[in-house]
Amino acid sequence: RGVITSAGGAVRVQTLPGQENYPAVNANGIQSQVLARWASSFSVTRTKNTALEAVGRSVSTARPSTGKRPKKPLDKKAGNKDCKADIAFLIDGSYNIGQRRFNLQKNFVGKVAVMLGIGTEGPHVGVVQASEHPKIEFYLKNFTAAKEVLFAIKELGFRGGNSNTGKALKHAAQKFFSLENGARKGIPKIIVVFLDGWPSDDIEEAGIVAREFGVNVFIVSVAKPTTEELGMVQDIGFVDKAVCRNNGFFSYQMPTWFGTTKYVKPLVQKLCSHEQMLCSKTCYNSVNIGFLIDGSSSVGDSNFRLVLEFIGNVAKAFEISDIGSKIAAVQFTYDQRTEFSFTDYTTKEKVLSAIRNIRYMSGGTATGDAISFTTRNVFGPMKDGPNKNFLVVLTDGQSYDDVRGPAAAAQKAGITVFSVGVAWAPLDDLKDMASEPRESHTFFTREFTGLEQMVPDIIRGICKDFLDSKQ
Repeated sequence: RGVITSAGGAVRVQTLPGQENYPAVNANGIQSQVLARWASSFSVTRTKNTALEAVGRSVSTARPSTGKRPKKPLDKKAGNKDCKADIAFLIDGSYNIGQRRFNLQKNFVGKVAVMLGIGTEGPHVGVVQASEHPKIEFYLKNFTAAKEVLFAIKELGFRGGNSNTGKALKHAAQKFFSLENGARKGIPKIIVVFLDGWPSDDIEEAGIVAREFGVNVFIVSVAKPTTEELGMVQDIGFVDKAVCRNNGFFSYQMPTWFGTTKYVKPLVQKLCSHEQMLCSKTCYNSVNIGFLIDGSSSVGDSNFRLVLEFIGNVAKAFEISDIGSKIAAVQFTYDQRTEFSFTDYTTKEKVLSAIRNIRYMSGGTATGDAISFTTRNVFGPMKDGPNKNFLVVLTDGQSYDDVRGPAAAAQKAGITVFSVGVAWAPLDDLKDMASEPRESHTFFTREFTGLEQMVPDIIRGICKDFLDSKQ
């Protein structure tokens, strides 16, 4: 410190002869020891700075000349761009594993971290320790170089207590992958759970929570329970219930913590297989939601504001981005007006602002025409896209035209329709528009103020349909 500042820069290390004695010095906040005769020392210098003398064995920085020009080194900072993933290593820090095997586990995790090719544009990793209470040791944003991660893993202390893996997995799924803590949009989220033996709590519920949050759970089990120990395991099928998918890909078995080097590469290959990360796609980041808004005269200006608030609150729940979920809005009377389409805005802020700025049209009610218009013009360009399509129709009255035919055509085009009726909207119309099962896709409230209570039900309905379509 003092010679090498946080600004970095070129540093020269020069070997020097040793001295008979070195007095104690307090410099730059560091107290050095008194030392008797030493064989050699070195000086560290930086441009326009004083030399700092230090005791040490002879350090030679010279390299023999080969006559060849040195190869341009790979850009280590960027990391392995073919392995974009945000990974949490959930390590076992319970009394079950003990201090010695805990150190072997750290050693293995360190090797995996280095082989992944951590870097700014490659994989980012963090560590959570499972014990009596889970502890996030470091987040994705804390280190972006393999060396730093390796050092941080070596420094981890053993916590002890029960192996409450379920508790730790749930905690990590909910808290670890926030944008503030370094999670990146559109990049697979992975939790690698290391388990020595078996969990001492329920892991199935934690697996469900992780899937809801779009996290791919891998379980690396070491030292399976023996026949005598099986009676102590709450649920023998715990691995299959916790992993992202019970297809064999997300579970990994090692017989012991000794001699694990050969298991590093196969695990890294799994973690870098993007196309296999089946849990990255969730209802929150993989849907297109179109809102069809009744702008007829019977709604009125203040109620129209309540409708826009409702739409904004539904949209807010989704991860809107160029590679995530998308929102569109069409207002209708006898005519239709596309307020904005799916490709107009790719951030949540811009979508919410566009919703707030929709101007009330006022006029008649031709809901059937509006559904046909939206199916053709708004959903038409998205029909071959990866996202699942949803249409939420909001109306407060009887339509002057047929709604059944246009709604059936929309559903045939792969659009799931939710109908939301207010005040004088006839229940028959609402049911005719809604997708099957009609009961769970039809909503009604007497007053516009009742729309607010429907928000969680609409979001849950979209997520249920999304999950059912993936089964």
